[in-house]
Amino acid sequence: MNDPLPYHEERLGRLVGLLPPAPEGWVRAAQEIPAFRVMLDDIVARAESDRAFREALIADLEAAIAAAGYEPEPRVLEEVRRQIDRTEGFNH
Repeated sequence: MNDPLPYHEERLGRLVGLLPPAPEGWVRAAQEIPAFRVMLDDIVARAESDRAFREALIADLEAAIAAAGYEPEPRVLEEVRRQIDRTEGFNH
């Protein structure tokens, strides 16, 4: 049986094995993505369903995030700001 691909799985495996390992920071960041996404989804869902929380986010984003029990890290604040801007204040 002829393989239509120019490389076989074994050869690709060997070639990938020759690559240097990914930098530790990249690995750590990739591991954090799922939890970060869940946290952002929770914040956005709460803002969409809870008018007081939505207004608190718009008035003082950092304080509202902290009061909700989340660490107001720059990347969290940036993404929530982006969501607010994209949905025109969560459509309030």
